[in-house]
Amino acid sequence: MKTLPAFLLAAFAAAGVHVQAQAQERVWRCGNEYTNNATVAQQRGCKVMEGGNVTVVQGTRPAAAAASGGGAVRAPAGSPRVDSADQRARDGEARSVLQSELKKAEDRQAQLRKDYNNGEPEKQGSESKNYQKYLDRVADMKAEIARNESDIAGIRRELGRLPPQPSSP
Repeated sequence: MKTLPAFLLAAFAAAGVHVQAQAQERVWRCGNEYTNNATVAQQRGCKVMEGGNVTVVQGTRPAAAAASGGGAVRAPAGSPRVDSADQRARDGEARSVLQSELKKAEDRQAQLRKDYNNGEPEKQGSESKNYQKYLDRVADMKAEIARNESDIAGIRRELGRLPPQPSSP
């Protein structure tokens, strides 16, 4: 087997790279768009992209309703329609669940506030000897009250998002 001299290998390699580099089309950047059409690039004043290869993946176009800023949320195409009576029943069920959750949270809040006793709850067992333990429990109680208040506010927001309850005759 014959081997080629190193300078010939280098020459062939350089020629191969040169041919490969010329085979790739030029790509122009026009703002956030790319093109390989020279006439379009000249008309729009685009800049030639130098360096590595460019891969462009076409994105999806937003729906017309989303583009126009429509506030109503629509079901995806092909999803089943819900009868208005069924929807009212679902809304009523959701309302009753949220109202029962609100009642539980409000009752829990009342109990937490009673136990907290305006920041001076009754000391328990070893807390009379370890004041830091008492302070930690008071801080935990205060945090629990704040979390429960946040839960109550969230439930009220959800209730506010439901359509108004139809008035009974």
